[in-house]
Amino acid sequence: MMTGILFVLLTVAIYWGSKKLYRYKPNVLLSPLLITPAVVICILGFGHIPYSSYDAGGRWLGKMIGPATIALAVPMYKNAAMLKKYALEIVAGVLGGWIIGVASALIISRLLNLDTSLIDSLLLRSTTTPIAIAITNMIGGISTLTAVFVIVTGILGSILGPMMIRAARIRSDVAKGILMGSSAHAAGTHKAFEFGAISGAIASIAMILTAFVSLAFVPWVMTHF
Repeated sequence: MMTGILFVLLTVAIYWGSKKLYRYKPNVLLSPLLITPAVVICILGFGHIPYSSYDAGGRWLGKMIGPATIALAVPMYKNAAMLKKYALEIVAGVLGGWIIGVASALIISRLLNLDTSLIDSLLLRSTTTPIAIAITNMIGGISTLTAVFVIVTGILGSILGPMMIRAARIRSDVAKGILMGSSAHAAGTHKAFEFGAISGAIASIAMILTAFVSLAFVPWVMTHF
């Protein structure tokens, strides 16, 4: 029991430290989403610590996914006025981005003849982690792979998103927020705040709506396709 608690505290401490480092020196390669699992893996590997020992405490962090999912309602409530003001743009952007994302994942998966469980996990790569894991468990995907796909998507989105915005000469703060929030979830939302408060708020809403759209339609997609 004590070992499990120590591993929970260790993971939280690593995340806290990496977050402080990222704030001091914002760099995608220093993202807590990348640094935390990398450091934990190194500790387990070099310390010859079996994963089962770590999971004795680590699984309690996983159990916090449920409350984290419910907490997503908070930013929606805080930004209700903005959601009403740009409702049409946000909904259209989120739905368009979600359809393209799911379609591209399905096409690539079929071309590579991937296993169904891998496809299930890949479809959720643009969905925020709590809901992605919840849906994966519902449709029979591999939650650990889903988490990896989500992290990789977030990091790549944080890098490629701003490049796309500059290349396409996107000026609208609303469009920037929708792009970052719907394609790169929390990591993209964090990056969107660097463009301005409006972009960040819109990205938060887009991220949550993308998650809810995935929750509603991904199980149906997997049943029919």
